Amino acid sequence: MRAFAIPLRTRFRRTDVREGVVWRGACGWGEWSPFPEYPPPVAARWLAAAREAAHTPWPAPLRDTIPVNVTVPVVPPGTAHEIVADSGCSTAKVKVAEPGQPFSDDLARVEAVRDALGRSGKLRVDANGAWTVDQAVDRLRLLSAFDLEYAEQPVATLSEMTALRRRVGVPLAADEVVRLAGDPTRLAGLSEAADVVVLKVQPLGGVWPALRVAEACGLPVVVSSALETSV
Repeated sequence: MRAFAIPLRTRFRRTDVREGVVWRGACGWGEWSPFPEYPPPVAARWLAAAREAAHTPWPAPLRDTIPVNVTVPVVPPGTAHEIVADSGCSTAKVKVAEPGQPFSDDLARVEAVRDALGRSGKLRVDANGAWTVDQAVDRLRLLSAFDLEYAEQPVATLSEMTALRRRVGVPLAADEVVRLAGDPTRLAGLSEAADVVVLKVQPLGGVWPALRVAEACGLPVVVSSALETSV
């Protein structure tokens, strides 16, 4: 078992150093890297994913190439533009709704990213459930000027997602309401609350549990990282 502490090039979610452990099992390397503030029941899923990676064979691959997006943290517009331009990606996810920052900062960041992507690039925003329904209605109407592919977890709960979806034209993606659910395969009303589901393998307990959630939800799926290493 080896511990790691990797400095981030850009501060992300108030994190400057990514820490965790890796170990080699019969089938490969497992990584356990929950964020320090996570309670034991949440961190336990991450540990299950690490054990799966180390000791359980992967499913057969269905494709040999996978498109990826660049994630833009809460940075000034100029930095956001540079991150996207340097990434080589044609899709970007922009973090918004940082505590203590005005919405005008979000608008400027999203505008800079749209400029870097050009008109043909795909642009997503992620509020991590920070807005109220009314705030989300107002802010998504303004952000829709930048041709959003979807807004990820703009409000906190499934019922709020459902209410918001009835009031806005921007497609909505569910993240936290799925991965923090007691049983993500049994989320009643998910299809009324979201157009897309974002699945993160480590928080869901591994590849096989994530595949079961994908099958159960019946919605288009985007697979996302949880700021793990390349392991």
